[in-house]
Amino acid sequence: MVIKVQSIYSVSRLNTEAKKLLETGLGTIWLSGEISNLTMAASGHWYLTLKDDRAQVRCAMFRGANSKVSLRPKNGLQVLVRAKLSLYEPRGDYQLILESMAPEGDGLLQQAFDALKFKLAAQGLFANQHKQALPPHPTKVGLITSATGAAVHDILSVLKRRNPSLQIIIYPSQVQGKAATPQLVNAIQLANLRNEVDLLVLGRGGGSMEDLWCFNEEAVARAVFDSNLPIISAVGHEVDVTICDFVADVRAATPSAAAELLSQDAQYWANRISEQQHRLKQAMQALLGQQTHHLEQLQLKLTHHEPRAKLQLQAQRLDELELRLHRSLNHMLTLRQTKLSNLQTRLSQTQPLQRISRLQLHHEQLCQRLNRGMGSFLKQNQQQHHALLQQLQTVSPLATLARGYSITTDSQGKVIDDSKQLSEGDLISTRFAQGEIRAKVQ
Repeated sequence: MVIKVQSIYSVSRLNTEAKKLLETGLGTIWLSGEISNLTMAASGHWYLTLKDDRAQVRCAMFRGANSKVSLRPKNGLQVLVRAKLSLYEPRGDYQLILESMAPEGDGLLQQAFDALKFKLAAQGLFANQHKQALPPHPTKVGLITSATGAAVHDILSVLKRRNPSLQIIIYPSQVQGKAATPQLVNAIQLANLRNEVDLLVLGRGGGSMEDLWCFNEEAVARAVFDSNLPIISAVGHEVDVTICDFVADVRAATPSAAAELLSQDAQYWANRISEQQHRLKQAMQALLGQQTHHLEQLQLKLTHHEPRAKLQLQAQRLDELELRLHRSLNHMLTLRQTKLSNLQTRLSQTQPLQRISRLQLHHEQLCQRLNRGMGSFLKQNQQQHHALLQQLQTVSPLATLARGYSITTDSQGKVIDDSKQLSEGDLISTRFAQGEIRAKVQ
């Protein structure tokens, strides 16, 4: 068996090649585990083991990376790390080179934050071409925050001191917890629908990543992106960064910084007003000079064009038109009189009096026919009425009473048709054709 020299690996070469494979195979990964065997070297590097209930892996976190870690690592702490797979060549042990570390809960939030940030950035929500410029001189500002939080008091305090003329409209919303996300979205949409402010400030005070998480929700980020009103994101302290900061048109480090961004101090506005007054005075003086020169030119033209002669010409033209009008009216009046005379002649020839007489005679005949018809109709109805009265009289109980019968009722008005219905002491009433008596049974 012949073995080529090039195919024989040394241990160091093997470890080097294995390291290349490990580092290029998986790339950056996220790993959850429990810290054990923690060692903090004098150089500032950390060495530890991450384990679960069935396996473990050695890890190293160098000083440049661990200086950004906010937690204090200790054995038994469950953490979420971002790392690259590597190999420690002197021992031939594979290990993880840690780039970040956070408590498992916060780490999961950071992972979700990074994933959403990457997604929205890829879709162009952070692009500068979508950013709106803030109005140079806003007069009304909408504030989306908690109505009782520290942020609203900070902003109002700064604006009252620096620019008290700026009007503030508050769109209250929760800024922490699950209910905050839909409330923030609704507040942004409501402000755009009402369109009563020049821009919006989305803000709250500082807090943990979990406290600020509603500002990392995709629904809120898209509402900020879709807003027609410019939005300043002023969430948390200076070190806090949210997804809304990337989507908003402008980011302010704190709510107070947003208020300072929107306002200028009193001296600035005094200088601006003085400058505008000076410019206005110069503009009015220039305009007055131009108008004075224009008036002089017009007066000169008026003198050259002899307006008296023009007035005389117009007066003569008016006289001519007046004469033409009189002639036209007289001619029209003559035509109307002739037409009226012809109509009168035609009217007299039609003899309307005879037609009126015929119509009156016809009217009288119709009235007579109506009277006869109504008389016959009334007589017929009277006969029918009399016959119905006779029938009613035949079946009427009054007619029965008139033949000598009577009707007896008890105290409740019920007709008694059997003596067994009565008991001694009962009160009864008996009605005759004429009159009524009351009796007591004995």
